[in-house]
Amino acid sequence: MGGPRLPSHPHVWSEGSRAPRRYNPAVPAFFCYILECADGTFYTGWTTDPDRRLRQHAAGRGARYTRAHLPLRIVFVEPQANRGDAMRREHALKVMSRARKLVLIANSANNKEASR
Repeated sequence: MGGPRLPSHPHVWSEGSRAPRRYNPAVPAFFCYILECADGTFYTGWTTDPDRRLRQHAAGRGARYTRAHLPLRIVFVEPQANRGDAMRREHALKVMSRARKLVLIANSANNKEASR
């Protein structure tokens, strides 16, 4: 009686865990990202929370690649409309050459500077 209220849908969360986010079409729920690793390489992925995912990679709970090539920072984040779009964009980013990724990252940084 005094415990947490369970949702009316089948996705039940435990006490102390975060409740699911409410759907807001103005806020993207999926992101593609590029991490810069300590050895200068890039790792590309998709997530619903870029900051959380970086913490997971840094703690060794991310991809096998980032356990061997320690991630330093997120250098590129791009919102996606849905999971399928995020997965397709991740693949497109992964097959890009390093030179093309550097241009993408530079353009992203320039757009952030221009919007300040």
